[in-house]
Amino acid sequence: MKTSLQIAAEARLEPIGVIAERLGLPAEYLEPYGRYRGKIDLAFLDDHTDRPRGRYILVSAITPTPLGEGKTTTSIGLAMALNRIGKRAAVTLRQSSLGPVFGIKGGGAGGGHSQIVPLAESILHLNGDIHAVSQAHNQLAALVDNSWYHGNPLGIDPERIEIRRVVDVNDRFLRQVMIGLGGKQNGIPRQTGFDISVASELMAILAMVNGTGAKAALRDLRTRIGRMVVAFRRDGTPVTAEDVQGAGAATVLMREALKPNLMQTIENTPALIHAGPFANIAQGHSSILADLVALRCAEYVVTEAGFGADIGAEKFFNLKCRASGLWPDAAVVVATIRALKAHSGKYEIVAGKPLPAALLQENPDDVLAGGANLRRQIANIAQFGVPVIVALNAYPEDTPAEIEAVAQIAAAAGAAGMAVSTVYAEGGAGGVELARLVAQVAERPGPREPKFLYPLEMPLAEKIDVIARRIYGAASIELSETAAAQLDAFATAGFGNLPICMAKTHLSLSHDPKLRGAPEGFIFPIREVRISAGAGFILPIAGTTVTMPGLGAHPAAHQIDIDAEGNIVGLF
Repeated sequence: MKTSLQIAAEARLEPIGVIAERLGLPAEYLEPYGRYRGKIDLAFLDDHTDRPRGRYILVSAITPTPLGEGKTTTSIGLAMALNRIGKRAAVTLRQSSLGPVFGIKGGGAGGGHSQIVPLAESILHLNGDIHAVSQAHNQLAALVDNSWYHGNPLGIDPERIEIRRVVDVNDRFLRQVMIGLGGKQNGIPRQTGFDISVASELMAILAMVNGTGAKAALRDLRTRIGRMVVAFRRDGTPVTAEDVQGAGAATVLMREALKPNLMQTIENTPALIHAGPFANIAQGHSSILADLVALRCAEYVVTEAGFGADIGAEKFFNLKCRASGLWPDAAVVVATIRALKAHSGKYEIVAGKPLPAALLQENPDDVLAGGANLRRQIANIAQFGVPVIVALNAYPEDTPAEIEAVAQIAAAAGAAGMAVSTVYAEGGAGGVELARLVAQVAERPGPREPKFLYPLEMPLAEKIDVIARRIYGAASIELSETAAAQLDAFATAGFGNLPICMAKTHLSLSHDPKLRGAPEGFIFPIREVRISAGAGFILPIAGTTVTMPGLGAHPAAHQIDIDAEGNIVGLF
């Protein structure tokens, strides 16, 4: 079978102006970046407040294997399929990080006959947003250290400098570093570390900025950056980006990044790509601004929340929907038979290695045994009062008996229905059944009232406990001495009413990637807690989760090259 890159190379692309017209975006709001991509002028929101909003569809998934279960592929395919059944649709996605692109998982832009094109442009740099975020973040970090170095007029406690530096590379060697070595002319020595760029608070801010138009969004960006907590004083009071006089420069660097990016799918469906991935250590969803633009243009907007529903969907509701005021009309949970079998605990799937032969053999009993994870993820979304549809991302080896087992699991768990999706192999045509079911459910009459998991007034530790118990299945949480002290300090400093953005493994409902299915009764440990006051949340870090990924022994970068004709090879 052809690779995704080969399929993408054969796609018949349309000029980005045609895609904007198909979206319903007037030409004066499109800023082309070459032939097939562009940015959207947010003045569109100022000038078109009277347009009705389209239907809002969330796509999430069961707990994935290390290979992923095709959530982005399904999101893209669903949007294409909705267009095929006469619904003017668009898809909003988060931008790919270069860390996974050159690591192991791939680009996060779909695959096969359901992907964003041009593929290389969509996952390599795009329009420079991640670079702008990295530059703005590191500029701010430099200003914090600079203030400390030049007499420390703000009284910064060097042991409590919160901001770390970022780079969009998987590099475990940068997780813990010493800086300022080599004498006074090179700074003051202290221990710190790097995060991957898409885990930067500035990326989180980019995703959470709201506003009725260009000026309002820019003001919100500036305000949010200004209230970022970059350090604490010895008396426990926060030092902000405003205090170190760095908020203005960071805003200037991110000004263009604030505009959503416009591209197209392999079937020329409009795709808005904005903000960053990694729902395990960040929000992992597209920006509020991209969704607002799309909802003013399209009848249906399909948006994705990263990894499983326990991570991405929970954050989508409790963080993104709180900030945006939007609420989905329906949610799709993507599942695969191979992942459900893996959740039975009988099989080990390792990225970069062939699948176990037994996994590919017909075994509906194993599907039913692993169905506990699907049931839990359906229940997780149902807690928010949104109807759930199961999309079975089908593979050629899936059998009718196994597909029927998935249908039984979905029905017993209260899903509104299940549809088989073959969009990877067939494009939008392979998602028509799913599209019809989604439209049927989304167009049902009735209120779409926000239903959050916890009130903001609840103490921080209790919010963490609610998520751990009601979403993950834990018996309770366990705070390290460090985490408990950090939560107390944040509450004392006036941040007790912020929501929670949990950082945990994406490979299990729990904190332990080895616990498959739907574990219950475990103790959920919180190692440390960080604050993202500008983005508007508290970030507890569970178990051994890290905010800077590492490379495997044989990363994807080893295979990526340019051939004799100047074509990229081995990318995806």
